Amino acid sequence: MPTRQWRRTAAALTVLPALLVTLAGPAAAAAVRLPEPSVPPIARAELNLLTVAEPRSTDGYSRDRFPHWSTRAAACDARETVLARDGQNVQRDDACRAVSGSWYSAYDGRTLSSADDVDVSHIVPLANAWRSGADTWTDAERESFANDLERPQLLAVSAASNRSRGDQGPESWRPPLAASRCMYARAWADVKYHYRLTVTAEEKAALAEMLDTCRPQPAGEGRG
Repeated sequence: MPTRQWRRTAAALTVLPALLVTLAGPAAAAAVRLPEPSVPPIARAELNLLTVAEPRSTDGYSRDRFPHWSTRAAACDARETVLARDGQNVQRDDACRAVSGSWYSAYDGRTLSSADDVDVSHIVPLANAWRSGADTWTDAERESFANDLERPQLLAVSAASNRSRGDQGPESWRPPLAASRCMYARAWADVKYHYRLTVTAEEKAALAEMLDTCRPQPAGEGRG
């Protein structure tokens, strides 16, 4: 999409929330305290603006090309920041490591009581980002992506669910907890739209299906 057209469309999307009836995912997703994904109509608009393309080559890919868990404040890196943000009653040691607390995993609905059982998941996996355009970025740009706390890209989930997903896209893997699929699709669309990453036709169709599971928000419940 030409840059000028992209900017015009992006500017239009920023005013849509005031014009739309707020929609949200099921109440189960409300436990997820990542940066709030766009409401479903905006997520769908973002999805429709993404370029559809075949996945790029994985030649040259390595997780090391996405320096992750950068220090954010004091001794706390991005991973520990997310563990504290997404957990309940999280206690940390002098090195900022979570030593106790509980975490709700939106992928599979499990509640975990040990940080050893928790992964911080990249909603859009690093390898998927590489195949959809991040291969052309600088390492500094990839580091920003891998540690992004401003967008709904990092989420504390069960290690089991995150590792079962690997680098699969939504055409191959969806959260086992169906109630979280609306949130997952909204977050995925937000991240790919912000970073101007491409989607495959199958990926786009799967995301559209998950957005179809979003339901109107009951009055007075806030955004989910």
